Amino acid sequence: MSQRRVQIVILCEDRQQEVFARYFLKKRGFTGLFRANICPEGSECGSDYVRKQYPVEVKAYRQNKNRVAIGLVVLIDADTGTLAARLNWLASVLDEHEQENREPNEAIAIFVPKRNIETWIHYLQGETVNEEAVYAKFEKNEAVCKTAVEDLADRCYSQSLPEDAPRSLQAACEELQRLLPLLQP
Repeated sequence: MSQRRVQIVILCEDRQQEVFARYFLKKRGFTGLFRANICPEGSECGSDYVRKQYPVEVKAYRQNKNRVAIGLVVLIDADTGTLAARLNWLASVLDEHEQENREPNEAIAIFVPKRNIETWIHYLQGETVNEEAVYAKFEKNEAVCKTAVEDLADRCYSQSLPEDAPRSLQAACEELQRLLPLLQP
C-alpha cells in the first residue's frame, strides 16, 4: 500500500534541527517534498528568526491546507526558558499578526528542545543529560544523529519512550500526533 505524499515545511533555527526533523519525519513515513526555512547562519538569533517566520509560515499553511496535503513543523530551542513559555511566545506572535492560535486539528507541530537540540541527540546516543546543561554541537557532522533519531521515531510511534527521557522530548512525541493524519489516504 502506498502512502500519501505530503509536503512538509520545516521552520527551524539551524541545520542540526532541520536534519533531526527530516530523519524523524522520513522514518515515520513522510515521503513527499520537504521545504526547509532555516535561519541564515550568522544573520540573527535563531529563536528570533523562527518567531518572525512563524506567522508567515502559519498563514501559508492555512492558505494551502485545503488543497494539498501539507504540514508545518517548527523547531525552536527553549534555551533557559520552559516549553510552555516558548509555546506561549509563538502563540503571542500569531496574536500580534491577527491570526488565530493553532487549532488541535491543524497539522502544525512544534518541537521545543530544552536546552537545545543537542540535549536530545546526546540523550538519544545513550548519555545521561539534564535540560539545563549545554551539550556539544555536531558542526559539519549533523547527520551523526540519524540512527538515534530513527530509533526515536519508532519509540514515539510505539509509545515506548523511556520514562527518563527529557520532558521536552516526550512532548515532541505527543506533537507528532498532529501530523499523522496527513498520512491517511
